[in-house]
Amino acid sequence: MATILVTGANGQLANELKVLSSRFTQYQFLFTTKEELPIENTDALTSFFQKNKIDYCINCAAYTAVDKAESEKEKAFLINAQAVGNLANICSLYQTRLIHISTDYVYDGRVHDPLKEESPVGPINIYGASKLKGEELALQKNPSSLIIRTSWVYSSFGNNFVKTMMRLFKEKSEISVINDQFGSPTYAADLAAVIMKFIEETEQGKSFSGIVNYSNSGVTSWYDFAQEIKSLVNSNCKINPIPTSAYLTPAKRPLYSVLETSKIREMLQISIPDWKESVRKCCAILNSQ
Repeated sequence: MATILVTGANGQLANELKVLSSRFTQYQFLFTTKEELPIENTDALTSFFQKNKIDYCINCAAYTAVDKAESEKEKAFLINAQAVGNLANICSLYQTRLIHISTDYVYDGRVHDPLKEESPVGPINIYGASKLKGEELALQKNPSSLIIRTSWVYSSFGNNFVKTMMRLFKEKSEISVINDQFGSPTYAADLAAVIMKFIEETEQGKSFSGIVNYSNSGVTSWYDFAQEIKSLVNSNCKINPIPTSAYLTPAKRPLYSVLETSKIREMLQISIPDWKESVRKCCAILNSQ
């Protein structure tokens, strides 16, 4: 029985993997929080890998406070870069397959064509820079690592745009949402299913490494994303479209971060759900809670 370690167990993606794990009884899952397994601590990692035979490590642990990272650069780089290098190194030593989750923020958002894995990178904030360094260290320390870049992640778990909008629609009669940043929302449950597909195919003898992009199909703005959520929860809240320039944040955001996903579709022979279809599923779960 292969053992799958999932770090960052309290996060959106790890929680979706927990939900999925009941369907994959052929594997043993180990879910660890940052308190149980701080990946920046090499001694803790070594001890854990010595005690447990890990076949796959899905690294969902990350520093994700994009604006806060601007004033906590060292912490962001410790968790998103140095710790990833530690993890890749230990996975290499123990013949563990590393699947690491990265972000669309490694791109600068200036090009208005879907971004391929080999498109030029150029992060415009500390968070993106730390995640890019993590990718580089993962592949340097363990060339067999698989890195999945994703974008605009949401889930029925954790804090995210969908849940924030649903809360604001209840609290306010009018809100403003940015309409000039474009991307593809990603339902963490869909991403979790794709990760498990990679593991299943690897178990059957296939080999995957390097960088792949994954997001749901289709393109939207934050404003139109909000409008879709509003329609799904039958809210009367008025949404005002505003430009990025009207909503200043410590960290700059890419204006365009649509990921090109043909590589992962061909690799796994999958079709990717449209973002509207997936947000409908998520909102149905949240509405029932």
